Amino acid sequence: MIPVLEVKNLIYTHRVRRSIFKPVDEFIVGPIDFVLNTGETLAITGHNGSGKTLLARALVGAITPQQGSILLEGKKAEQSDKKTRNHDIRLILQHTKYSLNPAVTVGSVLGQTLLLNTELNQQERKTKIEQTLVKVGLLREHYYFYRHMLSDGQQQRVSLARAMILDPKVIVADEPFAALDPSVRSQTVNLILDIQQELGMAFVFISQNLGIVRHISDKVMIMDKGKVIEAGSSKSVFDDPQHEVTRKLIDSHFSLVDKHFEQF
Repeated sequence: MIPVLEVKNLIYTHRVRRSIFKPVDEFIVGPIDFVLNTGETLAITGHNGSGKTLLARALVGAITPQQGSILLEGKKAEQSDKKTRNHDIRLILQHTKYSLNPAVTVGSVLGQTLLLNTELNQQERKTKIEQTLVKVGLLREHYYFYRHMLSDGQQQRVSLARAMILDPKVIVADEPFAALDPSVRSQTVNLILDIQQELGMAFVFISQNLGIVRHISDKVMIMDKGKVIEAGSSKSVFDDPQHEVTRKLIDSHFSLVDKHFEQF
């Protein structure tokens, strides 16, 4: 079976000049290697500044790695045309509220994605939008809603709908639940699992919340200072972490869980 997504020896060097009087700072992500099959979820976690978001941007084509390859169903993503790649791998941003234009309706937000990437006519676009809204647990009537009329959880579902509407093979979600309260977060996680089971999409899920990582992922990759320090099945990494950084992350997570339950 050909993997839906395969990353081989990916390296990206991020350069930042903080002032004209200082040399350019370099942060190297990689080398990164992983394989993701249809219907699987890979979770990428690590401390702030470990390179997770840079990797997410490289996967969706927002930045170009200096080395390595990204294969979508065995074909190099960087060699496919932009429209095809935009269909196949989609991104959910961390700050949902700021990714939705407050001046236009949900229907217009989703319709623009279809207008730029498909040959559907106006009625076909409207039908596709309404069907996708229902899939993510919203109503057809949300087509006419503006951002300020939606709760945080509903805004997150609109972002999920925007990622799904082109029927991608892979969705990359960068800290998609960070701004949600725990009850809404739990509902959204379960929604994603249901959608994945129904449609067979693969997910690359980036989060520092190890509780969600353990619940949602088949595989996990731990990053530190741009490098992958540990990777494997979620069960093996959580049950028997090998790297010191991984052990500290897991111990810190369970310490917070214990403190939470001590309050009751």
